[in-house]
Amino acid sequence: MKLNLEQIPRVTSITKEEFLSQYVALQKPVVIERLIVDWPAFKKWDLDYIGEIAGEKEVPIYDDRPISSKFKFNEAHAKMKMSEYIELLKQGPTSYRIFLYNLLKQVPGLQQDFKYPEIGLKFMKKLPFLFFGGSGSKVFMHYDIDLANIFHFHFHGEKQCILFPPSETKYLYKVPHALISHNDIDFTNPDVEKWPALKKAKGYVTNLKHGETLYMPEGYWHQMTYLTPGFSMSIRSVPKNFRNFAEATYNVFFMRYFDNFMRKRRGQQWIDYKNEMAIRKTHSNLNL
Repeated sequence: MKLNLEQIPRVTSITKEEFLSQYVALQKPVVIERLIVDWPAFKKWDLDYIGEIAGEKEVPIYDDRPISSKFKFNEAHAKMKMSEYIELLKQGPTSYRIFLYNLLKQVPGLQQDFKYPEIGLKFMKKLPFLFFGGSGSKVFMHYDIDLANIFHFHFHGEKQCILFPPSETKYLYKVPHALISHNDIDFTNPDVEKWPALKKAKGYVTNLKHGETLYMPEGYWHQMTYLTPGFSMSIRSVPKNFRNFAEATYNVFFMRYFDNFMRKRRGQQWIDYKNEMAIRKTHSNLNL
């Protein structure tokens, strides 16, 4: 049995009024296919260009290893030069990804290649983060620490995006004191006999191609799979829902520090305990 996913709606273009009333107000995702065709980045940005302009920069690398007490919250697993990383992507499938990297600060020239869309949201003007992945690499199911409204722009190649609204959290085996689902679940091919609550979850899916924009509403869960080598850029707007804003404040100023403290204090026992509680709590809530 596959997940219960519907295709994310797509529009070629959209007005500010349509976007705010049909998607932001209803907290529904949408793909806007030609929002950024007037950006220089639309024509310029691909892996070769990034390698040319930023090849000597040392970048943080992540792989698909399970969450471990050896690493702090969002701590990188390794580092290498951007040029070496891009060559690795070109060689074939790899699990190595770049996550939450502020390349535009490292290479200021890239800042001239994009602009913040005038679409009714007030975006945080902290420079956007970039995300890179090789063919077959996956980003585990999670939601973002600040529960922001997110615009996710994809470049070079194709990636699959699976989304779930916050209402489905009770079915997703959320790990306590964390922003992730249980690490052992493969959301691209889930074993619903082992993870029966997933049968009840209702979400969305789409494949993003070069130049397309995905709007992810506040607190949406998302899992990404790079079908080809590529990269994306995200910009953010603070949550408008007060409850989401309060949870984001708790996550940023307490949760992540508490989790790091417990990883240091209890090590792998803390990770194992949280994974066990994710299963227990999900199944007890649903009487499974």
